[in-house]
Amino acid sequence: MKVVVPAEVRTGEKRVAATPDTVTRLVRAGLDVVVEAGAGRHAHLSDDALAEAGASLAPGGASLLAQADAVLHVSPLSPDQAAALPRGCITVGFLAPSANADGLRALASAGATSFSVELVPRISRAQSMDALTSQALVSGYRAALVAAERLPLFFPLLMTAAGTVPPANVLVLGAGVAGLQAIATAKRLGAVVEAYDVREASADEVRSMGAKFVQLDLEALEGSGGYAREMGKDRARRQQELLAPYVAKADALITTAAIPGRAAPLLVTRAMVEAMKPGSVVVDLAAESGGNVEGSRPGEEVAIGGATVWGARDVPSQMPADASRLYARNLCDLLLLMTSDGEVRPDWDDEIVAASWVVRDGALREGVGP
Repeated sequence: MKVVVPAEVRTGEKRVAATPDTVTRLVRAGLDVVVEAGAGRHAHLSDDALAEAGASLAPGGASLLAQADAVLHVSPLSPDQAAALPRGCITVGFLAPSANADGLRALASAGATSFSVELVPRISRAQSMDALTSQALVSGYRAALVAAERLPLFFPLLMTAAGTVPPANVLVLGAGVAGLQAIATAKRLGAVVEAYDVREASADEVRSMGAKFVQLDLEALEGSGGYAREMGKDRARRQQELLAPYVAKADALITTAAIPGRAAPLLVTRAMVEAMKPGSVVVDLAAESGGNVEGSRPGEEVAIGGATVWGARDVPSQMPADASRLYARNLCDLLLLMTSDGEVRPDWDDEIVAASWVVRDGALREGVGP
């Protein structure tokens, strides 16, 4: 079977869905891997490196997709790309099922079978296939670097002949994978870090990273799959009131809270940002999904009061080499789960396969989509 890896067409997307390591593994499994020439250039992967690993190189476009038995991709395939697929083609990648109606309809019209990495269950067997986790790791690391770069203060304590420079105070809201990585990175850079999450189980994880957990007099909001559940308006308002003094004293604020398939919760109001010290920095990793911070804009830096607010957009693509390395392994493991004797044949009784499909032989899954 022929596995095709096209170059990404979404503006700003620099990742690629295959690396030499994953190409080698797929070829060893009996699959024929074809990569669009130049697909890895933004991730610093040369065509020669992919070819040496066993991939064939080919020009892109509809003719490449038309020969695919399976397609590995990063961003959701465009409707035009989906229309070029042969009937029965299997696709694996991000699908944004809650906001990609046109793309899902195009895949269904093409008679495709499509798997969404957003829907891979958070179970032990699927850890190596969990692209949300691997890419959140990249985002959290990048968030701390963005904050350190833009803050006009040192992160670490410095003792010099000219006097002592105190460490920066960093507050992280949301202690999922991205938040914990932001905490760990800020700590490595020498900052004093505090963090808050609505999930009670996060307290020990935060402390294990060397940060102080912010205790608020509020009930925990544990959700499914390790995520937090959505909060009501009164609870959100009270949380903002209790967080306000912690936000005000922070030199850098990093927000990472997200609820899959829904708009990001508003954690920080404009008034809370305006109360921060002049020169403070806010990094909103949830800007693309509505924002944790009122007034943040994806892909832009805006001034609110004396603070600089950085709205995240395409954050994993800002570190495309390692982001691609991790993501390609996620896809490879998911595809190999469905591969036997050189053929991709999904086992629909497998809990990972059953949870992650969105389109099956041209039929859209009921209850999945906008």
